Amino acid sequence: MTDYWSAPAPRDHHRAVTITDAFLALSARTGRFTFGAPRAYTFAEGGTRLLLLRSTGPEDPVDRLHLLDTATGEERLVADPAALLPGRTGHRDDLPVLERRLRERTRLVAAGIGGYAATADLAVAVFTLDGRLFRTETATGSSDELPTAGPAFDPRPDATGQRVAYVAEDALYVTPGLAPLSPADGARWGVAEFAAAEELGRSRGHWWRPDGTALLAARVDESALPRRHFADPAHPGEAPEDFAYPQAGGPNADVQLWVLGLDGGRVRLRWDADRFPYLRAASWAGDREVLLTVADRLQQNVLLLSADPATGETSELSRTTDEFWVDDLPGTPDRLPDGRLLTVHDTPQARGLALDGKPLDTTGLQIRRVVGRLRGRLLCETGHGDPADQYVHLIDPDGGAPELLTPGPGVHSALAAAGTLLLTSASADGIRRRVLRDGHELPLTDLSAALPHPVRPQLARVTDRGLPSAVVYPREHVPGRRLPVLLDVYGGPGFQAVAAEPRRWQLRQWWADQGFAVVTTDNRGTPFVSPDFTRAIFRRFSKAALDDQVDALHALAARHPDLDLGRVGVRGWSYGGYFAALAVLRRPDVFHAACAGAPPTDFRLYDTAYTERYLGLPRDNPEGYAGDCLLTDAPGLTRPLLLIHGLADDNVHPSHTLLLSQALTRAGRPHAVLPLPGVTHMTPGGTSEQLAQAELSFLRDALG
Repeated sequence: MTDYWSAPAPRDHHRAVTITDAFLALSARTGRFTFGAPRAYTFAEGGTRLLLLRSTGPEDPVDRLHLLDTATGEERLVADPAALLPGRTGHRDDLPVLERRLRERTRLVAAGIGGYAATADLAVAVFTLDGRLFRTETATGSSDELPTAGPAFDPRPDATGQRVAYVAEDALYVTPGLAPLSPADGARWGVAEFAAAEELGRSRGHWWRPDGTALLAARVDESALPRRHFADPAHPGEAPEDFAYPQAGGPNADVQLWVLGLDGGRVRLRWDADRFPYLRAASWAGDREVLLTVADRLQQNVLLLSADPATGETSELSRTTDEFWVDDLPGTPDRLPDGRLLTVHDTPQARGLALDGKPLDTTGLQIRRVVGRLRGRLLCETGHGDPADQYVHLIDPDGGAPELLTPGPGVHSALAAAGTLLLTSASADGIRRRVLRDGHELPLTDLSAALPHPVRPQLARVTDRGLPSAVVYPREHVPGRRLPVLLDVYGGPGFQAVAAEPRRWQLRQWWADQGFAVVTTDNRGTPFVSPDFTRAIFRRFSKAALDDQVDALHALAARHPDLDLGRVGVRGWSYGGYFAALAVLRRPDVFHAACAGAPPTDFRLYDTAYTERYLGLPRDNPEGYAGDCLLTDAPGLTRPLLLIHGLADDNVHPSHTLLLSQALTRAGRPHAVLPLPGVTHMTPGGTSEQLAQAELSFLRDALG
């Protein structure tokens, strides 16, 4: 009744994989065209120097630390993993468990130096390799390994670079010295809990006081949470892993903030954690003040608090409230240097900003991110017109007209320090990175592989809802030839699929060249169109997504007569995998086959911070949870369905797919399952390309 497919799956992202298709093999070898590209930028306070990570070329996954002088253009290698640890394999399994899980949370697949932290002047940088801690003097490029109490994670230097804080075995340490700074009380210290790192945008858990005399540290008690277990059936002699998981409707981690003095002093910061359990952000605003952002469980109220590190007392600076949920706007809430409070200001049609509660004039813009400050103004990434494009604007906090810094279409992003600006511009013509300082432009070295396909998707806003959509045809398509349709979908909150960023269209062009018209649509619930557009999924995921995707498909077919709606396949991963399974279960009249990767088939089993933000608590919205659950739809399956899941997936646990497969088997409904031993939610190291080959074979058989 159930077909179980097997496929070779690498246990880490460096193992060679067998891929027969030339494009897919190139994609795998080049890390999906990212190896050799610069990333992880940090400016010195004055903007005169820039640290970055980059490998040596398009097929080298090992990132090294480089320093760029933004005045002269001179770039130097300052730390090379191959020199620091000769013979190092870089296997994923050699990383400390905390680092492996953080890389999953932040979707980091690069090898070598995964991340680093530096002093404000960039004179000292620290990082780990396989749990070993290194300190680098960037001026000379000399690196020293520092002694640690165990495999080190998330090192951070103090302002002088002489002391380094790090986490080992759930305790917080400061080197030099091997005694823990945190008490041994059974909690985890100095780390971000699952909900913060996966859903709330906070991936760290300790911060140096500016004067170096203390650390602000998160204390995470997960004793009330259920445990999730992961076993690798391909290696039955290995013990399973387990970790605490905050399941919808159940308990969350108890997160506290403490000031831990190097002299042994301890002060707990106190706020109403029963009402506001989520710690979204924390930072020092000076030696005598901490700023923290907290949210209630349903994320309808977000507070910016000021805390006194000497007493632990907190006071409310601002409150942002929304009857649906407060959507995160990176860079807010915040306090400007002049003391004014910057908050998000949403209308049904646009995301905007307010200072001290007064809306700024950003008419015609959708604010996507407040990057920082430049020349006394707010540097912002914005939407303007077509949501597929992203621009960079300067917003005058005193009311002047916004200034556009990136006039061309594409996806533009920015970073700044003092008067120096780093712009990254991705468009149909490629990806360009440049540093602008004192009227001069300095290009950044990019050693990544050239994109093989100049893809130009046919973009359109369709239906009365203005759904962003795209169609990609085979490069050799002859008009008048009818093509089966492949809906390549995500459709969930927080991710925009239809964007003018060229890398994301490469695989879609490959699918088109296999003989499909590839359709992609951003349904209601996805970001960057408007707050009303995003909030249409309030308390129910499936209805808006399914209605919109079906309506968009028919609207596009009316514009593109070569789309054969009698042969429609759908593929997706994560929420996209959920939608793919949903599509063939509930609309077999429209969708004729599906490949569903890592689908959350029952949101009652997914995590608290994500699920409850949109669906509420299960006890308060049982109809919504039941309506979005796929398990009860199993008896109605009439179309070919391939379920795919990594058995080491700690985000969407493989039980989601196995429960749906079980329900289908019990109902006597044929389907196929492709389990991936040792593979996580990210499918690194060529796994994604292997899956494309398997999906292609399945869809060709299913659609004839």
